[in-house]
Amino acid sequence: MATGGRPRSFDREEALERAMLLFWRQGYEATSVSQLTQAIGINPPSLYAAFGDKHRLFSEAVQRYQDTSGTVMTRALAGAGTAREAISRLLRDLAAEYTRPDRPRGCMVITAAVNCGPASEDVKSELRALREASRLAIQDRIAADVRAGLLPATVDTAALAAFYASVIQGMSTQAVDGADRPTLEHIADLAMAAWPRQDG
Repeated sequence: MATGGRPRSFDREEALERAMLLFWRQGYEATSVSQLTQAIGINPPSLYAAFGDKHRLFSEAVQRYQDTSGTVMTRALAGAGTAREAISRLLRDLAAEYTRPDRPRGCMVITAAVNCGPASEDVKSELRALREASRLAIQDRIAADVRAGLLPATVDTAALAAFYASVIQGMSTQAVDGADRPTLEHIADLAMAAWPRQDG
């Protein structure tokens, strides 16, 4: 017989997956401990024993997102080719990822703390830091092409990265609002038309 508040059948990875999907679909503040325990299939003491508090469970769920759906950006930016090719690939891959039928719409890191109040500022800061890291990764990829002479030295790498980060956030919001993959791919194509010309 199991002891310590958790049944033998408790699967931590499955629990994290279910928590991730709930937080992703509803957002941090709108997701209650009661809803989490129901989704996971355990009682509150077991949840606290396994994950600590709601915030720590959320942080683990975000990490799981980063390790699964969130790898789209890492793969695209690390791929061979120019920064333009990498970012074009990234936007089109996100168009597919944000509209997957087996997942909530959009990006968890973008949507999960949109409606959080002052009491959840730590959660907002956590996700803001992840979005900033993504923007910096895009900027680094662009800057590498500037250094290699593939883009003009006059390119404002920070502004260009901020533009594409904004496009990504907008695509996520559009997906949540019901935009389909072809619509997001069209947005991606239009965004790439803003890429600076190599001849300056």
